[in-house]
Amino acid sequence: MTTTRFINANVIDTRNGKVLANQQVRIQDGRIVDVSDSPLEGSDDQVIDIQGHFLMPGLVDSHVHVTAITPNFALLETLSPFYVGAKSSELLEAMLMRGFTTVRDAGGADYGLAKAVDEGALVGPRIMYAGNALSQTGGHADMRGPGQQTFEGCFCCAGLGRVCDGVSEVRRAARDEIRKGATQIKIMASGGVSSPTDRIDSTQFSLEEIDAIVEEATAANIHTMAHAYTARAINRLIPRGVKTIEHGNLMDEESCRLFLEYDAYLTPTLCTYDALAKEGVEAGMAEHLQRKVYDVLDAGGKALEMAQRHGVKMLYGSDLLGRMQRHQLNEFNLRKDVVPTDELIRAATSHAADAYGHTGDFGEIIPGARGDVIVLKDNPLDDINVLTQPDEKLMLIMKGGVAYKNVL
Repeated sequence: MTTTRFINANVIDTRNGKVLANQQVRIQDGRIVDVSDSPLEGSDDQVIDIQGHFLMPGLVDSHVHVTAITPNFALLETLSPFYVGAKSSELLEAMLMRGFTTVRDAGGADYGLAKAVDEGALVGPRIMYAGNALSQTGGHADMRGPGQQTFEGCFCCAGLGRVCDGVSEVRRAARDEIRKGATQIKIMASGGVSSPTDRIDSTQFSLEEIDAIVEEATAANIHTMAHAYTARAINRLIPRGVKTIEHGNLMDEESCRLFLEYDAYLTPTLCTYDALAKEGVEAGMAEHLQRKVYDVLDAGGKALEMAQRHGVKMLYGSDLLGRMQRHQLNEFNLRKDVVPTDELIRAATSHAADAYGHTGDFGEIIPGARGDVIVLKDNPLDDINVLTQPDEKLMLIMKGGVAYKNVL
C-alpha cells in the first residue's frame, strides 16, 4: 500500500461550502484515511506541501457521452467500435485534465471502456456507465430517418442506445444492461435534438414501460436517469421513481414540487445548447437537427432560475458532443449568475454522490472517500471562475491516489 500526505492544505468542505484551514490529508491505497487540523503521526511514501493552496474533491460531470466522437449519431452507429474507443481515449484524457475524476456516461460507454480506465490502460476519469440508453421505436436513440426502412449499424456497437418496445422488451433490455455492469439505467423519455423523427415535446414510453424499467433498476440497487424536456414528460417520470431528470428545459412549477417531494435531482446541460447553437453544424450535426436546439435554448436558463428559486437539487452536466467537449467547464459560467458558488460546487461534487446512492464514496474530502482530489491556486468559493481555468489555476490532479498532474 502506498501513502501520500498533503500538508498546509486549505480544504474545501464541499457539503458545507466552507474552507477548513491548514489541514493535513492522508491518502492510502487509493482512499482518504485521515483529515486533520494537527500533524498526522507516522511516515508516508510521499509528502506534498500544498503551500496554502486549496484542496478539494475531483469534479463530477453527471451527463457525458465519452464515445460521442461526433454529434452525428447516425454516423457513429456505423463506425468501427475499435476506432470509436481509440478516439474516445482523447476525450477521456482531456476530461481528467480539466479536473473531472468521475463522469456519468448517459449512453454509449460500456464495461470495456470503464475497465480500461480502471486498469490504467486509458487515462481518464472513472466512468459510471448506462451502457445503451433505452429508447422506443422512433424515440431519442432511434437514429433512422423517416424514409429509412433498414438499419445499417447495430444496437450492440458504437451507438447511443437500443430500441425496445413493450413491457417485456424494455424489461429484458434493462436486465441486459444491468448484466453488462451498468451503474445506472438511462431512459429516453421525451423527444430530443439529435434524433431525426421525434418531436421535442413528445413523451416516450408508456407508464407501464417506465415502471418496468425503474423496477429492474431498483431491484439491482442502481438508479435511473431520464432524458426529458417538457413538464408533461418530467411530471410523469418523477413519481415513478426516476432519480435524475436530464435537461428539463421546459419544466414547470409542478415539476419543481415533484423534485422536492420525491428527492429527485435535475441535471441542466446548458453548455451543450450554447455550443450546438454556435458550432453544431460545423462540428458535424445535420442542419435540420441543429435547428431543433432553438426550441430549448432560451428555456434552459428560465428552468435553471425556476429550479434554483424552488430549492431543487441540481447536478453538473455538460452533454457535449464531438469536438465541442472542449467547452465542458463552460457550464459553470452559464449557471454562475443564477446559482450561488457553494451550490454550484456541490452540484459537481457531493450532490452527484448523493444522487447516485454513493454518499461518502466521492465528492468530499472525508475519511473513506476515494483519493480523488484536485489542488487549485485560488479559492473557488470566492470565485467559481477558478474552476474554469485549468491551465492557470489547476495545480494537481489525483485520481485513486495516483497523480496525473502536479505543478506545485
